[in-house]
Amino acid sequence: MTGTLSIVSTPIGNLEDITLRAIRTLKEADLIAAEDTRRAGVLMKTYGVVSPVTSFHAHNGKKKTRGLMKVLREGKNIALISDSGTPGISDPGYILIKECIAENVKVISIPGPTALIAALVLSGKPASKFVFEGFLSNKSGRRKKQLEALASEERTVVVYESPHRIEKMMKDMAEIAPGKEVIIAREITKKFEEIKRGTAGEHLAWFAENRPRGEYVVVF
Repeated sequence: MTGTLSIVSTPIGNLEDITLRAIRTLKEADLIAAEDTRRAGVLMKTYGVVSPVTSFHAHNGKKKTRGLMKVLREGKNIALISDSGTPGISDPGYILIKECIAENVKVISIPGPTALIAALVLSGKPASKFVFEGFLSNKSGRRKKQLEALASEERTVVVYESPHRIEKMMKDMAEIAPGKEVIIAREITKKFEEIKRGTAGEHLAWFAENRPRGEYVVVF
């Protein structure tokens, strides 16, 4: 009998944002597959988790999947955690999940925090229908085409962006939809949580005086 892969959601910032079920699952796991072992270590130390940990990230995901599948076939249970939030969303977790489904290995979800939902409800934009695009292209031409298509969406749009590219994205948005309100959120649930509302041009003016810090969720 094969083991079970548990998709465990972990805090996106504030370590108190974890469920009792998630803590129990991590403690009972034969192995924890973590996108960032250092961040996992902080979480585990906080809650007294001593299960063994192995790295599972974008650069080794395909190779590591083979080994993890072997562990599952041996009847052992694996808890999958991402850098933060819910595994499988804009991270390599889907590779392992997809393989488990293909081989009829039991997969369960331990729900919890995810940055896109937190930012969506904080934005004040309609949440009954929305589209999530993850990270847009890092190539300027491709990113502009993506934003042009998304700017005409009737549904609320949620995307992720890094501190290194947020200004470029705002510059593109200022050209494509200068009057559209854009909400940018960073450090959600943390001490310096920040939600800013305005046009892309207004955000650019703010960034001219304030260096971008942390990962961003953009809603419009």
